Amino acid sequence: QVQLVESGGGLVQAGGSLRLSCSAFGTVFGASAMGWYRQAPGKQRELVANIRSGGTTDYADSVKGRFTISRDNVKNTVTLQMNSLKPEDTAVYYCAAVIAGNSYWGQGTQVTVSS
Repeated sequence: QVQLVESGGGLVQAGGSLRLSCSAFGTVFGASAMGWYRQAPGKQRELVANIRSGGTTDYADSVKGRFTISRDNVKNTVTLQMNSLKPEDTAVYYCAAVIAGNSYWGQGTQVTVSS
Protein backbone atom coordinates (compact mmCIF):
# COMPACT_ATOMS: atom_id res chain seq x y z
CA GLN A 1 0.00 0.00 0.00
CA VAL A 2 1.44 3.36 -1.07
CA GLN A 3 0.00 6.74 -0.23
CA LEU A 4 1.08 10.07 -1.70
CA VAL A 5 0.36 13.12 0.43
CA GLU A 6 0.61 16.59 -1.10
CA SER A 7 0.86 19.96 0.55
CA GLY A 8 1.56 23.57 -0.36
CA GLY A 9 -1.23 24.63 -2.69
CA GLY A 10 -3.11 27.87 -2.28
CA LEU A 11 -3.97 31.27 -3.71
CA VAL A 12 -1.27 33.59 -5.00
CA GLN A 13 -1.11 36.68 -7.17
CA ALA A 14 0.40 36.56 -10.63
CA GLY A 15 4.18 36.79 -10.42
CA GLY A 16 4.24 35.11 -7.03
CA SER A 17 5.64 31.78 -5.91
CA LEU A 18 4.40 28.58 -4.35
CA ARG A 19 6.12 25.40 -3.27
CA LEU A 20 4.39 22.04 -3.54
CA SER A 21 5.60 19.02 -1.61
CA CYS A 22 4.67 15.36 -1.85
CA SER A 23 5.62 12.54 0.49
CA ALA A 24 5.27 8.85 -0.31
CA PHE A 25 4.25 6.58 2.56
CA GLY A 26 3.91 2.84 2.79
CA THR A 27 5.79 0.07 1.06
CA VAL A 28 8.17 2.27 -0.89
CA PHE A 29 11.40 0.71 -2.08
CA GLY A 30 12.37 3.65 -4.20
CA ALA A 31 10.33 5.32 -6.89
CA SER A 32 11.71 5.08 -10.41
CA ALA A 33 10.01 8.36 -11.24
CA MET A 34 8.13 11.02 -9.35
CA GLY A 35 6.42 14.03 -10.73
CA TRP A 36 3.63 16.54 -10.86
CA TYR A 37 0.66 16.74 -13.18
CA ARG A 38 -2.09 19.33 -13.29
CA GLN A 39 -5.64 19.54 -14.48
CA ALA A 40 -7.46 22.79 -15.14
CA PRO A 41 -11.27 22.93 -15.42
CA GLY A 42 -12.42 21.53 -18.74
CA LYS A 43 -8.94 20.38 -19.72
CA GLN A 44 -7.07 17.11 -19.71
CA ARG A 45 -4.53 16.28 -17.05
CA GLU A 46 -1.05 17.20 -18.25
CA LEU A 47 2.50 16.60 -17.15
CA VAL A 48 4.10 19.56 -15.41
CA ALA A 49 7.45 18.09 -14.39
CA ASN A 50 8.99 14.69 -13.85
CA ILE A 51 12.18 13.54 -12.14
CA ARG A 52 13.72 10.08 -12.36
CA SER A 53 15.65 8.29 -9.66
CA GLY A 54 18.94 9.34 -11.27
CA GLY A 55 17.92 12.98 -11.23
CA THR A 56 17.07 13.58 -14.87
CA THR A 57 14.09 15.87 -15.34
CA ASP A 58 11.39 16.71 -17.86
CA TYR A 59 9.32 19.89 -17.91
CA ALA A 60 6.31 21.04 -19.85
CA ASP A 61 7.32 23.82 -22.23
CA SER A 62 4.89 26.17 -20.51
CA VAL A 63 6.76 25.97 -17.18
CA LYS A 64 10.39 25.74 -18.27
CA GLY A 65 12.50 28.38 -16.58
CA ARG A 66 9.82 29.05 -13.95
CA PHE A 67 9.31 25.71 -12.17
CA THR A 68 11.94 23.47 -10.60
CA ILE A 69 11.38 19.88 -9.51
CA SER A 70 13.57 18.13 -6.97
CA ARG A 71 13.43 14.91 -4.97
CA ASP A 72 14.88 13.28 -1.89
CA ASN A 73 15.36 9.59 -2.56
CA VAL A 74 15.94 8.80 1.11
CA LYS A 75 12.80 10.53 2.35
CA ASN A 76 10.78 9.63 -0.77
CA THR A 77 9.65 13.20 -1.29
CA VAL A 78 9.31 15.34 -4.36
CA THR A 79 9.04 19.12 -4.40
CA LEU A 80 7.91 21.55 -7.07
CA GLN A 81 9.09 25.13 -6.70
CA MET A 82 6.86 27.37 -8.80
CA ASN A 83 8.01 30.92 -9.52
CA SER A 84 6.64 33.69 -11.73
CA LEU A 85 3.21 32.12 -11.56
CA LYS A 86 0.64 33.02 -14.19
CA PRO A 87 -3.16 32.82 -14.11
CA GLU A 88 -2.93 29.99 -16.65
CA ASP A 89 -1.08 27.92 -14.04
CA THR A 90 -4.34 27.68 -12.10
CA ALA A 91 -5.25 24.00 -11.74
CA VAL A 92 -5.41 21.06 -9.39
CA TYR A 93 -1.88 19.71 -9.07
CA TYR A 94 -1.37 15.99 -8.56
CA CYS A 95 1.69 14.20 -7.31
CA ALA A 96 2.50 10.95 -9.12
CA ALA A 97 4.99 8.18 -8.56
CA VAL A 98 6.01 4.98 -10.29
CA ILE A 99 7.00 2.38 -7.71
CA ALA A 100 7.84 -1.22 -8.60
CA GLY A 101 6.14 -0.77 -11.94
CA ASN A 102 2.89 0.59 -10.50
CA SER A 103 1.60 4.14 -10.77
CA TYR A 104 0.26 6.03 -7.78
CA TRP A 105 -1.49 9.38 -7.48
CA GLY A 106 -2.03 11.88 -4.71
CA GLN A 107 -5.40 13.41 -3.95
CA GLY A 108 -4.52 16.73 -5.58
CA THR A 109 -3.94 20.23 -4.27
CA GLN A 110 -5.50 23.39 -5.68
CA VAL A 111 -3.29 26.16 -7.02
CA THR A 112 -5.04 29.39 -7.92
CA VAL A 113 -3.21 32.33 -9.47
CA SER A 114 -5.09 35.61 -9.56
CA SER A 115 -4.40 38.29 -12.14
